[in-house]
Amino acid sequence: MQSSTLPAPRRVPASTGVATTGLSPIDYVRLVLKEGQRRIVVLAAIFAAIAAVTFVMGMFVMARHYQVSTTILAQESDIIQPLLEGRAVPTGVTDRAGMARQIIYGRKVLSEIIEIGGWNANGNLSAVQKDRLMEDIHGRTIITSPRADLVTITYRDTDPERTYRVTDALGTLFIRETLATKERESREAYEFIDKQVSEYHRKLTDAENNLQAYRSRNADAQPGSATDVHSRISALRTQVEQTRMTLLEQESREGSVAAQLSGESAVTSVQTRETLYRTQLIELQAELDRLLLNYTDRHPDVARVRHQMGDVQRLLEQERNRPATSATGSEDSQLNPLYQELRSQQAQARREVAATRSRMSVAESLLNSELDRSRRIAASESVLAELTRDYEVNREIYQDLLRRRENARVSMGLDQENRGLTLRVQDPATMPLRPTGLRFMHIAAAGLLAALAVPLGLLWLLVRFDPRVRSPHMVELKSRYPLLATIPAYPSPRDRRRQLVHLATAGALAVAVVLLYGLTYAYKMSNG
Repeated sequence: MQSSTLPAPRRVPASTGVATTGLSPIDYVRLVLKEGQRRIVVLAAIFAAIAAVTFVMGMFVMARHYQVSTTILAQESDIIQPLLEGRAVPTGVTDRAGMARQIIYGRKVLSEIIEIGGWNANGNLSAVQKDRLMEDIHGRTIITSPRADLVTITYRDTDPERTYRVTDALGTLFIRETLATKERESREAYEFIDKQVSEYHRKLTDAENNLQAYRSRNADAQPGSATDVHSRISALRTQVEQTRMTLLEQESREGSVAAQLSGESAVTSVQTRETLYRTQLIELQAELDRLLLNYTDRHPDVARVRHQMGDVQRLLEQERNRPATSATGSEDSQLNPLYQELRSQQAQARREVAATRSRMSVAESLLNSELDRSRRIAASESVLAELTRDYEVNREIYQDLLRRRENARVSMGLDQENRGLTLRVQDPATMPLRPTGLRFMHIAAAGLLAALAVPLGLLWLLVRFDPRVRSPHMVELKSRYPLLATIPAYPSPRDRRRQLVHLATAGALAVAVVLLYGLTYAYKMSNG
């Protein structure tokens, strides 16, 4: 039989970390109990120390606090408000809690609270001590608003009687200061508006005087002057245009008459023989030119026309050679009546043109004058508009302030008689009978739980992070070798006696703590 050797298992180096990794929960519990048994006195001492510290804190360090609350109802007037709607402005505040904080946390109220609470009975508090005491009272006072018309004031203190006095005083002072604030606000509002009315009355008077003075210095700066000037300019422009059209017509007529007159002579000549001969000569010349277009000079008709032209030429020379006569005495000339009529029409047209030009010159002069006036009005319109605007604005503001002053007067009367808003204590402060907050039983329960939890937690941390091997299973797990046997430890009689002493000591400490807590709780319950 051939023997075979198994390869040696790989050795794992000793771990410097956690030695209890891989243990089951049961093994953990066993180890915790074993270590607890070994250190029973230390654990009992830790338990007793924590319980004693908690007992001292509950009995002496943590003082008992008493808490008292008062609720104030803010109620609007349901009868007067509809009657004076639009005339009186109530000075109510929607954020009641915010207003209560501003009033109660103020130095005036806190100073009175210090006197009411009896902190300064001897009058030996310094300014720094008063300031610290005010901050302390501020921190112990809570102001809430469950509804829009409710304000709850809560105060907490160690003295029940002082807690009651301070809470009651806080409610009374809040009501007093709120009503005083409302009355002061309405009075200040009335005084401010009355001051503004006086100031704007002075501004309105100054604006009216400036406007009247400017209008008196400038005749054109009158209401409606610009409209009148524009209407006048429009009429004059129409008149100038019409006059210019009339002048053009008259000049055109004059030119036409002058043109006709230039084509007429003063003396009208009648039809003379010379004129007749000239006319015949012209006609024959025209006929000759027509014939030459178709015939030659030897044509009979051309020859006939030439002979006739020669005869007419001789007669014309004879007529020219006759002795001439004067123009007035000649029987062939006379005065031209058309020429005389045209001269009369020309004179009439010239007179009309001169008159029309004169009218147009006057109209243009008036138009230029109105245009200059319009420019002066335009230059003064900016100043006049500014003065008028200042007057109108001041008048509107003044009238609005007058209405507001009367409304403020009515509101001030309502606040002085406490008709608008009514503050009354809905839930008054009462003397506290039991303290609030953590009581001794709560502190005792928390202390006992902490006294138990701390030793157990220390045992678990010891077992969890101590690198020493505490279980046979860990030997196999770390070395990878099988464990053949374990040798149990047997305590000696001396060790047993020491263990019993330790158990007795731990039990005595635990019983002492329990008795201390039990007797104290019984005493508290018996004394209320």
